[in-house]
Amino acid sequence: MNTNNTKKHLHLTLDDRIEIQECLSHGMTFKNIGRRTGKDPTTVSKEVKKHISISPTKVKRTDKDGNAVVAVCPKLLKPPFVCNACPKVHSACGFDRHIYRAKSAHGEYEKLISEARDGVMFNKQEFFDIDAVISEGIKNGQHLYHILQTNNLDVSKTTVYRHLKKGYLSVAAIDFPRVVKFKPRTAKKVEYVPKGLKIDRSYIDFLLRKETDKLSSWVETDTVIGRIGGKTILTFCFVPYNFMFGLLLDLNSSPEVSKQICLLKARLLRENRSFVEFFPVLLTDNGGEFSDVFTIENAFDGKKEVSLYFCDPLQSNQKAHIEKNHTLLRDIAPKGISFDNFTQEHLNVIFSHINAVKRQSFGGKSAYDMFSFVYGADAPALFDIVHIPPEAVIQTPKLLRLLGVKTEKKEL
Repeated sequence: MNTNNTKKHLHLTLDDRIEIQECLSHGMTFKNIGRRTGKDPTTVSKEVKKHISISPTKVKRTDKDGNAVVAVCPKLLKPPFVCNACPKVHSACGFDRHIYRAKSAHGEYEKLISEARDGVMFNKQEFFDIDAVISEGIKNGQHLYHILQTNNLDVSKTTVYRHLKKGYLSVAAIDFPRVVKFKPRTAKKVEYVPKGLKIDRSYIDFLLRKETDKLSSWVETDTVIGRIGGKTILTFCFVPYNFMFGLLLDLNSSPEVSKQICLLKARLLRENRSFVEFFPVLLTDNGGEFSDVFTIENAFDGKKEVSLYFCDPLQSNQKAHIEKNHTLLRDIAPKGISFDNFTQEHLNVIFSHINAVKRQSFGGKSAYDMFSFVYGADAPALFDIVHIPPEAVIQTPKLLRLLGVKTEKKEL
């Protein structure tokens, strides 16, 4: 049964194509790939056949008359029609290699979409009339938006700039008041978890584990960003108790997350408790800071002790508990402030107040009460969380002022 129907009718993304490539490399059928990606098997089949990359073999074959013959590997005549899972894919082979490559396939798709949209959507006379009006206005120093609005031109600024870039207009970029003043924006490189590491760790795998093991509790983890390049908060939320604590990171990076988790494991061992006791199953997003899966999952002796799973891209609702609890954190530390002046002691106090908030869903009990009941009265202290009397709870930035934390705005 497909557990991801919401993706069924959407275009394939680069992540989808990478997952198809990984599945093909593991010898999966189109039907199983469809189940894993939430796509129809026919869609997957068409995608693979449409974007096969062929690497010619160096072996030359001829018939009895000496004419060149093109031989096709018999295995390529049946699904999945590619060599991705073939043991000879990286060694010598007498047949042309047919490979599905996700990045190449996505590049071909984007090129097709771009070409389909780049055409001039006017007839010849309409285009020349619009060009004449725009060119005259630009030569008079008018701004493009002013020209379009004044003359009621049925064309968007984006279309005009696209035509300008392609050289379709009578004026050049240097004639525009501002075009040459602005440098092209550089795309920020987003760190993410490599697709291969998410095999058997996807959100679908988490749902299967949840159903098979009748899982009723797990831990959701995430990072909360302050100033870009500055300190970050690594948060943990125990589901369904909504108990949350945070660890201060000097940098939002995989080595820093791994370091803090190792320190947490060591601290629990010193208290004769274990990491797996509290974190048997972890659910997080696709941020690259969680890419060191083996350090997170394995004990110090190298044996796997916990399971880490990743939500689907752009699906924050799949870890709704921690996202909801982040709103309580933002009541005290609103978006826009830097965490550079925070200390771990500050975070411990902040999360102690958050855990003391009485919840309607718990019949007036707090997350601190629920966590203490399930794991023991001494458990919150293992994460430096203390009891805050209900009447003393502060759930506003006033708490930061009382702690003496400077709340400068983060750089945009």
